[in-house]
Amino acid sequence: MLPMNPNLNLLQPYPFQRLRDLFKGITPNPAFTPINLSIGEPKHATPELIKNALVSNLSGLANYPTTVGSIELRTAISHWISRRYNIPALNADTAILPVNGSREALFALAQAIIDKTQPDPVVISPNPFYQIYEGAAFLAGATPYFLNTLPHKDPNQNHVMDFSSVPVDILKRTQLVYVCSPGNPSGKVMSLAQWKTIFELSDLYGFVIAADECYSEIYFDEANPPLGALQAAHLLGRSYKNLIVFSSLSKRSNVPGMRSGFVAGDEKIIEAFTLYRTYHGCAMNPAVQAASVAAWDDEAHVIENRTLYAQKFNDVTPLLTDILEVAVPDAAFYLWAKIKDNAISDTEFAIKLYRDLNITVLPGSFLAREAHGINPGKNFIRMALVASYDECIEAAKRIREHF
Repeated sequence: MLPMNPNLNLLQPYPFQRLRDLFKGITPNPAFTPINLSIGEPKHATPELIKNALVSNLSGLANYPTTVGSIELRTAISHWISRRYNIPALNADTAILPVNGSREALFALAQAIIDKTQPDPVVISPNPFYQIYEGAAFLAGATPYFLNTLPHKDPNQNHVMDFSSVPVDILKRTQLVYVCSPGNPSGKVMSLAQWKTIFELSDLYGFVIAADECYSEIYFDEANPPLGALQAAHLLGRSYKNLIVFSSLSKRSNVPGMRSGFVAGDEKIIEAFTLYRTYHGCAMNPAVQAASVAAWDDEAHVIENRTLYAQKFNDVTPLLTDILEVAVPDAAFYLWAKIKDNAISDTEFAIKLYRDLNITVLPGSFLAREAHGINPGKNFIRMALVASYDECIEAAKRIREHF
């Protein structure tokens, strides 16, 4: 037998593999055209200015890129952060690092952060969650601790991380905390008070905060963009110690195939992470860097993108309220819909939609783990409103008419 990292055996099948297994042997109703709302892959058109910048800089393929990326890209990112969050510009040389999409960086950070010389390191993540958090923890040699995010008696607190339930012995061993705001799948945004709590716990126990903000630019009130982690720290008069923020162009600018994002924050962590990535071989294509500069420098296409999503959410949600407990989220492009009265399980509901209506959604239980006696995704479904307006409306009408 080949010697392999035994932690690979801890990894669970990805949600979409589980979905394929769930639908195995089921033939969808051919009377309906297929509509896929399961995967959070943006389908809106990539802006021409980004494509033009990419094509105009293909000569960069003749050069090895550096790990830190071009100063033009880091400066564009710094300026964007300052404009977006109304905070002083970060040092483009020491506080910002371009990455090949937030996914690979979210995974890689745990490999650089976790100190396995300490006994039983812990990584805390929300539950439901983005499965990369769990895999990153396992392969870094840490134990995931899932913090269930459930409906709360206070609607302003729904589906957010409540650290009051975490035992002190877990917090003492915690080295990394993943936070996703706006949240996947709930679309909830962390408040300043909630950020204050996490920052104070980080001060007390010394863990690093990995703030996943890849949905930060999909929101529905232009006057109230989602609060960001760096912004929260600035408003609270803090430094960015032990705070690393992850952002991406994939959702913001409809370029998931470009694999372009950044990490920013604590300069000491950025320095160490840069060293790790130098050996890991994570350097962004020079043409992609140039196209990324064009994307970060432009907001017009982002506003247009939000308008398209807002129209879909505003028109789809009312069509579903008789069938599902659903509301327009704070942000992101997911409807996190609860099946009313638990009349049918989330997996059965997904099968029924696929078999009878040729609509694909993701069972909520596939996005969570059984923790503290419950699976907090149970009896929810996640619908990604990434398809065209007409397809999203058609899917909602099918569900309304057939349930």
